[in-house]
Amino acid sequence: MSRPTAYASPTSAATPLWEGYGYGLLGVLVFSLTLPMTRVAVAELSPLLIGLGRALLAAVPAALYLWLTRSRRPNRQEWLGVVLAALGIVVGWPLASTLAMATVPASHGAVFNGLLPLSTAAFAAWRSGERPSPAFWGWAVAGAVLVMAYALRQGHGSLQTGDLWLLLAVLLGGMGYAEGARASRTLGGARTICWALVISAPAIAGPVAWMAGRTPWPSAPVAAAFAYLAFGSMFLGFFAWYRGLAVGGIAQVGQVQLLQPFLTVLAAALLFHEEVEPMTFVFALAVIAIIAGGRRAIVRKAP
Repeated sequence: MSRPTAYASPTSAATPLWEGYGYGLLGVLVFSLTLPMTRVAVAELSPLLIGLGRALLAAVPAALYLWLTRSRRPNRQEWLGVVLAALGIVVGWPLASTLAMATVPASHGAVFNGLLPLSTAAFAAWRSGERPSPAFWGWAVAGAVLVMAYALRQGHGSLQTGDLWLLLAVLLGGMGYAEGARASRTLGGARTICWALVISAPAIAGPVAWMAGRTPWPSAPVAAAFAYLAFGSMFLGFFAWYRGLAVGGIAQVGQVQLLQPFLTVLAAALLFHEEVEPMTFVFALAVIAIIAGGRRAIVRKAP
């Protein structure tokens, strides 16, 4: 007697995706202030101190969280994802993006962040077993082309020195997002970012202490911006972001980050009075349309 065929409920199948989008959007809202706050901090602090110091400061609540929750250590399969996440988003992306903010405005850097979803999807396909459909890649590439066109328009047809740092940041960030999300599937988003911060602390503590000892105490606005980078961008934002990627799919939920340039430009305009040209909003609306189209594309798991 043949067994009845089991069909997945459309509602239950859609729920993890929408949950992933919700957590992903929450993470993007936190991340959207990263570049404006970095722009404030580089006025008085060196890029190297900001990039490494915020990770070291965030390691304090991360270690406390692991201790209070009695979190288990990553297993053999999870350790590689945690280590690569640490290299990508604890050390690599903060350093490269901070060096970029020393020469380009936050709104310009925000546009390059629109390339992160494509970078994340590429690493997810390579390392995490996700198989986006041709339609998904079409939407992802369209989003990347759109943000690059906007960047070239702002740079009068040529890339600036800061743009090279931003491209490196995008590559490292995509790797860190995908690898951290891969580990988060079994380890959990909060534990993944906490372990990534904790294992990075011994390597960066010496350089940070050396630089901090030669740096005057910053003003209150700069100190507040640095605190946001440590506790918001480097710590709490990843609780939501990694959970969203792990639950809803790395490639698909990662497309939510196409909204980050729009949110960052708005933050830079409202908080720091950076000039925003009207075409920025046209590009932002086009990006939203691309996210809507990419959401319907299929992303399969490898067998």
